[in-house]
Amino acid sequence: MEIFQAAWNWLLGFFGFDQLHEFLQTQSFADFLSYDGIKVLVRPLFPITLVLELVRGLVFRSAGLKEYKISFFSYVFNAFIGKYLSLGMTVICIGFFEPKAPFHVPFTWYWFVYGYIVWEFAHFIYHFLAHKVRLFWCLHSTHHAPENMNLAVSYAHFFLEGPYADIIRASICILAGLPPAMLFVIMFIDGTWGAFIHIGDHLVKDARMGKLGNFMLTPAHHRVHHARNVQYMDTNFCNLLNIWDRVFKTYQPELDEVKVEYGITREMKSNDFLDAYFGEIIALAKDVYHAPGLKNKILYVFMPPGWSHTGQHKTATAIKKEAGIL
Repeated sequence: MEIFQAAWNWLLGFFGFDQLHEFLQTQSFADFLSYDGIKVLVRPLFPITLVLELVRGLVFRSAGLKEYKISFFSYVFNAFIGKYLSLGMTVICIGFFEPKAPFHVPFTWYWFVYGYIVWEFAHFIYHFLAHKVRLFWCLHSTHHAPENMNLAVSYAHFFLEGPYADIIRASICILAGLPPAMLFVIMFIDGTWGAFIHIGDHLVKDARMGKLGNFMLTPAHHRVHHARNVQYMDTNFCNLLNIWDRVFKTYQPELDEVKVEYGITREMKSNDFLDAYFGEIIALAKDVYHAPGLKNKILYVFMPPGWSHTGQHKTATAIKKEAGIL
């Protein structure tokens, strides 16, 4: 019976129904208009949509369970070893950097706009480095390993990526004067939207979202980001506002003539969790071990993925130049 009770409790927690039930027991309906109330109402929407996406894919045979394998095992694996690391890193960064911030802004709607632009810049920095520094790519590549796009991909992360991301994002935001309360609200919005932009094309075929795509990062933009097509590699690093992709010229809309091919360029076992989770780390370790001299060993760690001490680089930039795209 304890096993069934534990499974039931996990199911309630996965859908967020436990927090919703607790909120209804201790708060009034009017409290749903508060920040905490909105959070408990919004949280179940993502897992419910995920289930609908999975069921629809199975019914219409446009998706199979194997497409969710990497995401499922990543979610289970991370639940045991990385549950509180990201939140802990954010709290530590707030405590360390808040006294050092040159100024502090109030939590008003116009400063919130400023705060979100700063957050998006911080997210761009973290995400850009995750693609351009080999060590950080080892943490981020798990998220790009699935060869299909669906909502479950938002769960496919190496357990250390969250702490690494939040160290960069929280540090920049706090030093830019954002109050912690504003930061946590932004993180909630960013996390919610960041999950939904992974919605699969068997549920939403054309995800460009019309004119909204001119300033927002849509699921179509994020599908491009997850592509291994040469045209699409290392683009669309933003999460909600695509302003910084436009500033740094990494913006790339989805093209009708270039069908998205999901996954990473390294040859890997299809839908294999262990390869998706540890494959890049093993590949980096082999390159460092075989590299001649200490300098080359260090360069393999910090240069972009595909860099080689022989000069025969296979980085995204080198591949694009070879294809005449850059």
